[in-house]
Amino acid sequence: MPRTIDRAAASGPGAILHLIRTDAASTRAQLMRRTGLSRSTVAQRLDALVRAGYIREVTAEESTGGRPAGMFRLNRDGGVLLAAAIGGRRLHTAITDLAAAPLATRTAQRDVGEGPEPVLGTVAEQFREMLGELGHGGDAVRGIGIGVPGPVEFAAGRVVSPPIMTGWDGYQVSRFFAPEYDCPVTVDNDVNCMALGEHRLSWPGEPHLLMIKASTGIGSGLVLGGAVHRGAQGSAGDLGHTPAREPGSAPCRCGNRGCVEASAGGWALVRDLRELGKDVHTAEDVAALARTGDLEARQAIRTAGRVLGQAVADAVNLLNPSVVAIGGALAEAEEHLLAGVREVVHQCATPLATRDLRIVRGPLGGDAGIAGTGCMIADELFSRESVDRVVLG
Repeated sequence: MPRTIDRAAASGPGAILHLIRTDAASTRAQLMRRTGLSRSTVAQRLDALVRAGYIREVTAEESTGGRPAGMFRLNRDGGVLLAAAIGGRRLHTAITDLAAAPLATRTAQRDVGEGPEPVLGTVAEQFREMLGELGHGGDAVRGIGIGVPGPVEFAAGRVVSPPIMTGWDGYQVSRFFAPEYDCPVTVDNDVNCMALGEHRLSWPGEPHLLMIKASTGIGSGLVLGGAVHRGAQGSAGDLGHTPAREPGSAPCRCGNRGCVEASAGGWALVRDLRELGKDVHTAEDVAALARTGDLEARQAIRTAGRVLGQAVADAVNLLNPSVVAIGGALAEAEEHLLAGVREVVHQCATPLATRDLRIVRGPLGGDAGIAGTGCMIADELFSRESVDRVVLG
């Protein structure tokens, strides 16, 4: 019985849409070759996907430039997606088409510690403004994706014990949007979204990527085998709260002592630099001070890079990624953080794991989270299971 189910899933409408959406096949002949299905079955699947609004056939007018008529592609104009990347002090919202290409964007300063209702209220307000500008109503929204700076129980869309998100513990984000939008709401940790964004837009050919966010806190996201790896409950990749190899006595915001974040997080650097008389209040202030040439700020960031590098080296040995992408405010302090990470990783990780390893600043910078959030909700909306449920009932 399991084999029959697997075979059915591999040949259902969702599988056909996946091939079209990923440009693996786009004509009837190509789909027949890739799936082994008969011409009549492929035709039935395509007709069902067209009726459901997932795909459309390229017209004769669109077939110029070598594009043959009879080709199918995602109906990217069949609705819109709403995406929000919520950070510690800043949020970034966007409306995208169904291929996750941005149509409108907004940013705002908002402290996530104000609680879910005020922060999500600002997100909802920006969504309404952008929908109005684009001439869309709420009925055009096909899915909503939200990234948040804390642990998320992915299957439930529930925030769990977030260190910096006061008032969010146990909050189910989807419920906030349910009265206004009749569509799926997907919620994930912000660094998982960043990892997906960097993978899809910067390194689509690299199946294994480790994303590090070095900002107020330290977070990480994993792309393994081309997909985000979340683990059993959604907490995979939390390097910031693993013990530092040479732990100090400083307490961490999670309640433990000696975590990587307690020495290498932006809040910890603010603490240490303020003790030296520096006028810094945020991770962005620390990075800005380092860029002015302040030696103590540069040294603090370089030391943080070494502490972080110990955790990254362990992850490299365990997971063997081909790319370690580093983003966040501290990564913007020229090369000081990355230099510390590279130094320790190449000292401590195995030669085979580091032979072709690239440790780089994430090319998308501050846009990685919103890009990945759009990709995340598109992936959920167009997953084989979701499409088969809609099309087959």
